Amino acid sequence: MGSDRSEVGPSPDRCGRVRNYRDGVTRFLLVRHGQSIWNELGRWQGQADPPLSDLGRHQAKTAARSIGTVDLIVASTLERARDTAGIISTELGIGPVIELDTIMERDAGEWSGLTRDEIDVAYPNFLAEGRRPPGWETDEQLRDRVFGTLDALAAKVADGDVLIVTHGGVIMAVEDHLGGGHHRIANLGGRWIDGRDGTLTLGPRLDLLDGADVTVPDQI
Repeated sequence: MGSDRSEVGPSPDRCGRVRNYRDGVTRFLLVRHGQSIWNELGRWQGQADPPLSDLGRHQAKTAARSIGTVDLIVASTLERARDTAGIISTELGIGPVIELDTIMERDAGEWSGLTRDEIDVAYPNFLAEGRRPPGWETDEQLRDRVFGTLDALAAKVADGDVLIVTHGGVIMAVEDHLGGGHHRIANLGGRWIDGRDGTLTLGPRLDLLDGADVTVPDQI
């Protein structure tokens, strides 16, 4: 259905809650992209740009059947999310997909491209102690850009449903900030978020694959 990188941008001053819904309710469905080739290999991705695996493409096509009608499809500019959204867009006949770099994955810094075993060798005890490398994007930096984008999308679609194809680290950060804790999410797993009266509320998590061909990477 094509793509467009120019229609939506984030507000410059937001971190946390969405505003400007007017009289409607904006529902966001945040969805993790299909399996990438680095997911398959167990490599941390961050903002590196490996493509979808064959299974990831199949997952995206399967997931489209569980989504139904939405008013807008938005995707991270990273290939694995962009291609997932493109497949869903084609299956649903809804487009163009709007691509935004503000919803790309958290920057994993020096860990990008490494497996957990390689991280344990190069950074002993970091994972076990919850420590991160110097180039790691902070929670505050991530929230600034992601919640600012939700703000702008809420103003654009003030009474409708927005599908956002993004990344595991982004979804988990949003959930954690809104009180949902920090839990791994599968490829093509999703989370509904309702925006009403200037406030975001967590809705249910979804398995868009209905239990078939589910993959749960343990890295972002």
